[in-house]
Amino acid sequence: RVATRAEAVSGPGAGESLFAVETVDPISDAMTISPYSTMTKRADFVAANGGLRVARPGFVLLAKANGGQGMRAGITVTKKIGNAVVRNRMKRRFRALLREMLPEHGLADTDHVLIGRENGVERDFTLLRDELLAALGRAQAGKGDPPRSQRGRKRGPGQRGAAKTAAPRAAGA
Repeated sequence: RVATRAEAVSGPGAGESLFAVETVDPISDAMTISPYSTMTKRADFVAANGGLRVARPGFVLLAKANGGQGMRAGITVTKKIGNAVVRNRMKRRFRALLREMLPEHGLADTDHVLIGRENGVERDFTLLRDELLAALGRAQAGKGDPPRSQRGRKRGPGQRGAAKTAAPRAAGA
């Protein structure tokens, strides 16, 4: 059995705390500290949304440089995916993937966010691992997917509806 313990580590900002996961290897009794920290603030997730986006069948990977704060990871699974049991199962699978893949294949000083997709829950774990490896490779090469459409988003002032291109009225008509 592998025991894990979350320990608060003081972060670069005043009053900010990052979490490092210490893992105890039952065979050698050696303690190892995870090379990435966990993202917990909404502002960090929103900022990562402005970065590189790589979509895969089981998830979407967002990657954005974080200005020297180290390798960080976050997971988002919306209620659209299923009930709490399903969402928690997906988050556990994503955490296992990140623990395994990020130390070796993650981008340095980058925020990584995994957004769960509907068919990611029943997807085979080895398929998810291969997809994450491919997504991290694309992110490292700077090859993101095209930006999402602006459908359903708020528009700025003066951009309401279609452009006014009505034919000019004839004089006296």
